[in-house]
Amino acid sequence: MKGSHRVIVESKKVKYDFVVRRNITILTGDSATGKTTLIDYIREFHRYGQESGVFVSCDCPCRTLDDEDWEHQLDGISGSLIFIDEGNRYLTSKRFAEKLQGNDNYFVIATRERLPMLPYSIEEIYGFRTSGKFQQQKKIYNELYHLYGVFSTEE
Repeated sequence: MKGSHRVIVESKKVKYDFVVRRNITILTGDSATGKTTLIDYIREFHRYGQESGVFVSCDCPCRTLDDEDWEHQLDGISGSLIFIDEGNRYLTSKRFAEKLQGNDNYFVIATRERLPMLPYSIEEIYGFRTSGKFQQQKKIYNELYHLYGVFSTEE
C-alpha cells in the first residue's frame, strides 16, 4: 500500500476526519479524548455494517486487530488500514515489530506508551483534541493535530 488515505468515521454524536500518510501512525492523547471510541466504531462497522449506526469512509478497508490471536488475524489482512488500541500486550513485543516489516498494510496505533521497536516517523504522531465545530448540533468533532509539528529539510 502506498500514498495517503483519508478516513472518515462518524456516528450520530461523534465524527473523525483525518489522513493517514505513512505505514505507521501513532495516535496519542489524554484519557477520554476519543482514541478507543474511534477504534470501537471501526470494529463495530466491520462486524455489523450500516446496522452498527456508524459510517466509515476510506479508499481501502479499515480493520482492527485485537489481542487474542493477533498474528493469525494479521496474516489474513492485506491492503488495509489496521487500527490497534492501547493495552494490547503484543504492541511492545519484538514479534509484532518483525511482523510489521514488509507488511502491505498501514497501521494506526492508539497508545500513550513508548514503542521504541517500531520505525515510525515523528511527523506521524498525532494528538487528539475535541473541537467545537459541531456544538450546535450536539456533535463532537475529534481533531487530530501534529504533536511535534512538521519538519522541513530546507534551511
